[in-house]
Amino acid sequence: MSGGNESVLDLRGLKCPLPVLKTRKYMRDLSTGTQIRIETTDPLAVIDIPHYCREDGHQLLDSSPVEGGHVFVIEKG
Repeated sequence: MSGGNESVLDLRGLKCPLPVLKTRKYMRDLSTGTQIRIETTDPLAVIDIPHYCREDGHQLLDSSPVEGGHVFVIEKG
């Protein structure tokens, strides 16, 4: 991960489908290759976020459980 160009999208507390909808809206204006870190507490995000990446052509670089939720790192495709 290149540390300088990563943004954090805090989606903790939001329930499905809001994490994916907010991620999609946020990523719309980003340049290709931009990486974002997404923090969620929705248990369905572990299914929804990877599916969203496949659907929209983004790369899921990391998916890690953390206390109280999950963290994803996505690179815009």
